[in-house]
Amino acid sequence: MTSVELNPPIAPLQPYTLADWRRGYESLKQEFDYWIDDVEGEIPPALTGTLFRNGPGLLDINGQRIHHPFDGDGMICAIAFQDGRAHFRNRYVQTAGYQAEQQAGKILYRGVFGTDKPGGWWANVLDLKLKNIANTNVIYWGGKLLALWEAAEPHRLDPATLATLGIDYLDGLLQPGDAFGAHPWVDPASALDAGEPCLLNFAIKPGLSSKITVYEFAADGQLCRQNATTVPGFCFIHDFAITPQYSIFFQNPVTFNPLPFVAGVRSAGECIQFQPSKPTRIVVIPRGDKNRAAQSFETHAGFVFHHANAFEEGDDLVIDSICYESLPTVEPDADFRETDFDALAPGQLWRFRVNLPTGEVQRQMLNGRCSEFPALHPAKVGRSHRYLYLAAAHAPSGNAPHQAILKVDVETSDRHLWSAAPWGYVGEPVFVPRDPDLTNGGAEDEGWVLTLVFDARSGRSAVVILDAQTLQLVARLNLQHHVPYGLHGSFTPEVFSS
Repeated sequence: MTSVELNPPIAPLQPYTLADWRRGYESLKQEFDYWIDDVEGEIPPALTGTLFRNGPGLLDINGQRIHHPFDGDGMICAIAFQDGRAHFRNRYVQTAGYQAEQQAGKILYRGVFGTDKPGGWWANVLDLKLKNIANTNVIYWGGKLLALWEAAEPHRLDPATLATLGIDYLDGLLQPGDAFGAHPWVDPASALDAGEPCLLNFAIKPGLSSKITVYEFAADGQLCRQNATTVPGFCFIHDFAITPQYSIFFQNPVTFNPLPFVAGVRSAGECIQFQPSKPTRIVVIPRGDKNRAAQSFETHAGFVFHHANAFEEGDDLVIDSICYESLPTVEPDADFRETDFDALAPGQLWRFRVNLPTGEVQRQMLNGRCSEFPALHPAKVGRSHRYLYLAAAHAPSGNAPHQAILKVDVETSDRHLWSAAPWGYVGEPVFVPRDPDLTNGGAEDEGWVLTLVFDARSGRSAVVILDAQTLQLVARLNLQHHVPYGLHGSFTPEVFSS
C-alpha cells in the first residue's frame, strides 16, 4: 500500500480553526453572471460541459439566522467550460417559500432541522407545513434541469439562465406535496433498456411502516418503470445504490416521535433518535420484475448518508458506503457554527458484502480517514470499480472539516491526497471522464476532478480542477466572491453559458 500526499501546504497539527471554517456559512445574497478571468494554471481545452451545484445559499432571512444549514434556501451555481474558458452564474430557486419570506423580510416557515418561526412554541404549535427549499441536488436529464429536495417535488430551471420555471410534477407522476428523492443515480447501460442509460430515483413515505417507491426514467425523461415496497419501521434515507438488477437501501436504525414537532417545541429533525442497540437493515429491491419480492438483511448498527457504489459479484452484492458510528442529535439550543468536531465520530469508507442466498453480511473498512461525498467514473455506476474520490479531512485520523480531496484505489488500498489546508475547505468532488463510456481505451481514472474550495484568507471561493490520475492541481479558477458550502451537483457535457 502506498500513500501519496500532493500539494499539501505546511499545516499545523490542527489545520483549521472554527473561525475560518464558519466563514463559509455566510449568506451569498447577490446573483452573479460573469466569465472567470482570474485563473491560475490552464483550463484543459478538452474539458467541455457544465458543472451544476446546489446548496443552501441563504443562511439568514433579513438577519434572522436559520438554525441549521440544511434549512437554507437552495442556490444553484453553474460553471460552464468551453475552449479553455469558464463562465460562472448563480441564481436562487424561486420557490413559493423563498419569495414569500423575501417579501416579508422574516422567517415564515418551520425548517426540518430546527429553524422555527419567531415567537416560541406558541407560534409553531400545530404548524406542520414545511417550506420546499430545493437546496440539495441539481441534475440535467431528459432536457430538463431539476433542483431537488427529498421532502417535496422538484423545481424545473432554465439550464441557460437558471431562471425558475416552476414546480415540475414529471408529467403527472407526482401530486402536490409528493416527495421525490435528491440523490438519483444513472445506470449507464441498463440491461432493461437495451443498453441505454436510465436514471433511477426514489421517494419515501415514512410512518410506522414506510413505503419506498423506485422510479426509472429513460434518456428522454419518460418514466420506464416504477416499483413500490413497504418495509416495517420508520425510514430516514437520503441515498441509495443501484446495480443492473437491484436498488439497495440502508434503513438506518432510528425512531421518530412526532409529538414534540406537533407541539411546536422541536423540529422534525430534532425528533429523530438514533438507536444503537438496533441493527441497520439493508433492503434489496429487484429492478424490472415486480413479482420478485424485496429482501432485507441485518448488519451492525451505524448510520449511512451516502453510498459510493454497488455491484454484483456472483451471489454477492457489494456496497461501498460512508458509514458513521451514530447519527448526531440535532439539539434545539445548539449552534452548528460551534461544532466540536473532536467530539463527533467521523464518516469512513466501508465495504458491505451481502450474500443473497444465505443472508450473511460482512463488513470491511476500506479507508479510515474522515471523508464524505464519494464520486466515481459514471460508467462504473452499478459495476465493479477501482477508484473512488472523496472530500476528506487533511489529517489521516480523527474528525475534522473537509479540506482535501482523497483518491482511494479499492483494489490496492493506494491513496492520493490533495489538500487545501490550512485555509481551504472543499466541497463534493465531481469526476469528469475523458472517456465517458470507457469504450475508447481510456483508463477508469483518466479525467478531472472538479470541486469548489472556500478560502478563508480571502473570503472567496474557487473552482479547482485536479488531474484525476495524480490529483495534481491543473487549474484554480478564483471567483469574485464566496459560495456557501454546498451539498450535491452534477456535470453534463452540454454547455450552458448564455
